[in-house]
Formats: sequence, C-alpha cells, structure tokens
Amino acid sequence: MKRLINRRPSRVLSVALTLLPFIVVLLVYMTASALRLAENPNDPILPSLLSMAESVQRLATEPSRRTGELILWVDTAASLTRLGLGVLISAGIGLVFGIVTGLIPYVNRTMGSFIAAVSMIPPLAVLPILFIAFGVGELAKVVLIIFGIAPFITRDVQQRVEELPTEQLVKAQTLGASTWQILLRVVLPQVFPRLLDATRLAMGAAWLFLIASEAIAATEGLGYRIFLVRRYLDMETILPYVIWITLLAFLFDFALRKVNTIFFPWYGNRRGA
Repeated sequence: MKRLINRRPSRVLSVALTLLPFIVVLLVYMTASALRLAENPNDPILPSLLSMAESVQRLATEPSRRTGELILWVDTAASLTRLGLGVLISAGIGLVFGIVTGLIPYVNRTMGSFIAAVSMIPPLAVLPILFIAFGVGELAKVVLIIFGIAPFITRDVQQRVEELPTEQLVKAQTLGASTWQILLRVVLPQVFPRLLDATRLAMGAAWLFLIASEAIAATEGLGYRIFLVRRYLDMETILPYVIWITLLAFLFDFALRKVNTIFFPWYGNRRGA
C-alpha cells in the first residue's frame, strides 16, 4: 500500500483539485450575495456577479465623463509602470550588491550588516519620509517599492553566492581567472535564476507597497481607485479591481517561473533533486 506522500493525482484529477477551492469560494460568495440581496436588493456589500460584470464593462469600455479616459486601463497602466520600474531597479540593485557582498570579503564586512539593518526597517513606516523628501509624485512611489524589496533580493542573492561550492572558485583561480572573470563566468550564471526566484517572491510585497502609496497620494492607479470608491461603498468596483490585481500578480509570477524554466532548466531540476 502506497503511503499518502507517495501518491500523485492523475492529470484530470490535478486540474479538478486545482479548480476546487476557486469553485467553492465562488459558490459561497454567490450564496451569500443572493441571501443579502433577497433581504435588501440595494445592499452594496455583496453585489451580484452580473452587477460586477457590468461595472467592469463600463470601466473598461466606456470613457469617463470627467476625463474621457477608459478608467480601468488608465489605472492599470499607471500601476504597472510604477511597479515595473520599482521591481526592475530593485532586481538590478539586488543582483549587483548581492554578488559583490557575497563574493568579496571586504565588501561583505562593509555592507553586509548595513543591508541587513536596512531590510529590518518597515517600509511603510518611512512612507511619510519619502513623500516629504521626494514629493507626492511618481518618484516617491517607485522609491518605496525599491526600499521595500531591494534589501530582501540583495540578501537572497548574497546567500546564494555564499552557498556556491568553494571548489568552483578555487578551480577558476587555478586556471588563471581574475575576480572579474569569476564574477561574470562562474557566479553570475548560477545566481541569475536565483535572482528571478527572489524577485518573484518579492512581488507580493511590491504590490503591497504600490497599493499603499497610491492610496495616500495619486490621481490614477489601481490602489488609488479602490480607496477612492470605498467611501461610497462601491463594492461593484472594489471587488473586480481586487480580482484584477490578483490576476496581474499571478501573470507576473507565472512569467518569471516560465523564464526560469526555459532559460535555466538545470535550476529547477537541481532544486527538485
């Protein structure tokens, strides 16, 4: 008799099990919504799926009466621009400082403790400081994302560099490689997939900092829209926006995993081993 930990579901069953939690949540919501709307058809807390679909259609296809813009797409573009800049810059900082801190002892002694200390500062606690220092424009929002996730990515990359077998570094030096050559040809190829993994894991925090900054000071964006309409209890807008943010986050995660699988197949195989 196979132990439970050794049993694997079939392909069809895997798909069914994956969909099951989503179907259960959907059924629970539909039931709760129907019960509330039966008592009060104007109840705004749990709108029907039809009313949310109509709200999405209006936001995505009908120009705003005030600005003439398609609100959903304007908000999405603004948020993704801020998020993309913050994450790309953070990944670059994490790659550079993570490698040199993990590889070069002098840099490790100089920067290691400082990076660890910075990573312990709650990013939302410095949000007012960022708005004072950089204003309430785009820069402060991007800087908050960088401040929030760059130290995490840096420490993760540094740890990966420190885990590299010493034999590889010794062999490269024996063959005459300089520090720069070791960095580019030995360390970087092995660290880059770990960078993508660290970035993927930091995306959740990046979305949090983005939404928080947009909620406080913005004129467009997904977080801005959610906090704008909450005063009207407009759940027909809030819930679809939350679902849309979740879908975008999932697509980012999926894309980064696919990049790792396609360009660094050995990385996934080694982790599985």
